[in-house]
Parts: sequence; C-alpha cells; structure tokens
Amino acid sequence: MSEEKRYWLGFNLVRGIGAVRLKALIHHFGGVAAAWNGSTEQLRAAGLGEKVIARLAAAREGVDLDQLWQRAEASGVRLLTSTDDEYPSRLKSIEQPPPVLFVRGDWLPEDSLAVAIVGTRRITPYGQQVTRQLSGYLAAHGVTIISGLARGVDEVAHAAALDAGGRTAAVLGSGVDRIYPPENRGLADQILHNGALLSDYPLGTAPESSNFPPRNRIISGLSIVTIVVEAGETSGALITAEFAAEQGRDVFAVPGSILAPQSRGTNRLIQNGALPLLDPEDVLQTLHLDSAGEQRQARRALPTDAIEREVLSVLGFEPLHVDAIRSSTGLPIEKVSAALVMMELKGLVREAGGAQYVAVREVQSGYSA
Repeated sequence: MSEEKRYWLGFNLVRGIGAVRLKALIHHFGGVAAAWNGSTEQLRAAGLGEKVIARLAAAREGVDLDQLWQRAEASGVRLLTSTDDEYPSRLKSIEQPPPVLFVRGDWLPEDSLAVAIVGTRRITPYGQQVTRQLSGYLAAHGVTIISGLARGVDEVAHAAALDAGGRTAAVLGSGVDRIYPPENRGLADQILHNGALLSDYPLGTAPESSNFPPRNRIISGLSIVTIVVEAGETSGALITAEFAAEQGRDVFAVPGSILAPQSRGTNRLIQNGALPLLDPEDVLQTLHLDSAGEQRQARRALPTDAIEREVLSVLGFEPLHVDAIRSSTGLPIEKVSAALVMMELKGLVREAGGAQYVAVREVQSGYSA
C-alpha cells in the first residue's frame, strides 16, 4: 500500500491535477502507478492538456517519491487517500473530496461526530465568551470540534474543546509541518494529544493567503454542521458557511449587535436563512445529538435488532441508495433511515454520498458466512 501511496504523493505536487482529473486518470490507466508512469501520448489520450503534461513530466523528473515518503514517515504524518476506508466518511461524500489528506495526530472513527466552529480573527470579548461556552459544551458532550487554528475564534474553539476534555481537529492552509500562525505552535502540540492536524497541501507548503479559502471546504466537509460565531462582511468564515450550504450541511450563526462590525456577517447569514444559535443545546437537539456520548460508546457494537441486521444484510462494498435498501428489505423508509443513522454512528455502515451507503469492510466480513 505504501508503494502505491507514493504516487498519490507525487500527483499531489502537480498543479492542475485535482480530484476530478486524478480520478479520470486512474480510471483511464487502471491504477495510480500506471497513470504516474504514462507516456505523453497516453496522457493526451487520457485528456490532459500540454501544460499539465509538462508539469507532470517535470515532477517525475525532479521528485524522489521514496524521499517524499520517508519525509512523511519521519514527520509522523499519515497519508490518507480518498480510496482508503479510514478516509473521513463525511469528507468523502462531498463533491470533489481532496484526493490526499495529510494527518498528524489521530483522526478516529468517532470524529465523524463533528461540528465546525469558525469566525473572525478579530474576536470580541462577546465572541470569546460565546466560543468558549459553545465549544466546551459540545466537546463535553462527545462532539469533535473542527476549526482552522487561526487567531481569534478558531484558537479559542480548539482550546475550549481541549479544556473540556474533548477532541478537536485543525485543518491547515499549509503543510501539517508548517504551523501558522507561529504563536499557535503550542496549541497545535496540545491538539496532537487529543485530535489531529489535517491538510491537503504537501509537506513544507507555506501558509500563503490563497491557500485558506480552498481549505475551508474541508473544515465544513468534515462536519455535520458549521457554526459561525463572529464574522465581518468579508470574513473567510463566510466562505466556510457557503461551502457547508453547498455540501448540504446545516449552518448556524450566532446573532450579535447590529452596531458591531464582527456581527455583520453572522447577522446577514441569519437573514439569508442560517439557523440562529441562541443556546449550545440547540445544536444537539436540532441534529438529535443530545445523546452523542452514549452513541460514541455504541459505535463498535454489533447490530442490536432485527431491522439493523436486515439492513446490513443487503449492503455490500458497492454504494446502495437508501431507496434501494428500502426496496430490498421491504421495510418502511422511516425505519430504514433511522437504522442507517444509528448504524453509521456505530461504525457498521458508511455514507458514500448522495444518500448511498456501504457496509464497513471489517463488519461486513464478520457477517458474510
């Protein structure tokens, strides 16, 4: 597997080959190694333009894949590709998930129960108080807090989650070995003990301003909902909220004074349809996560009733739409949907996007006899 992942590392360095093109190349060549080693004529036939072919040729000539892999291992970095079972299931379900995810620390199955908390770097005392209470409350109830390690709302959200004994993950706009801002290196070290640092940027990537808007799709993609605490009219947190809405995820916004610049963006979000967040419990109740802690404990349990067993019996490694599951089992759609929600929390099934589900490999193998 590490041999194959070296080629994913290589493609990750080639500008112009993103999720769509890489998927098409792998399909055309039959594998990532064959795609990396394809001739110019073969790459043209696969649909690549001359500029991208030239960039790929330059990467193949100038990049030592073994050295890249050794550097990742030496840095304690784990590489997840979009084909890996361990790749975050919610992120995998978005349109064009990042082909490669670099992970420092531990991303656990239970982290699929996640909420993003984002906002302005110019946080007010009001924003600090709300962020601490909100993040601490959710983390104490078993929800992983996702944010971006930036100054302001992000750093307060991470710290409050850790203080509450919960888990948190930071998505960086740089390589996971390039902490930004530098004053948050200590916070990043704390996160590594009870969470993870993630990025789709190669190791060594500097925190350039153009990197941050695209990484926001990962913050929202990892999360069940996105919460914006404070945001000005041009805040990057609004980009995260926009990504969340496009991904079909709920967006909460904390209302603020109409006189405060840091609340103009959040108030506008509410005006445009975001859910106003008046109490931290609203998040748990709205998403039926008020028993998140208990659901975490049940994550690795076996099917507990006949409905779960029936649903699991029709699922395989190929995605199956919820309507097809209903048809195959003969169960009412509401019972199928309820069972799938609980089974996903247990780790028995995984959503593959578009209301399609697959059985988790190790669970299915236990029921194949």
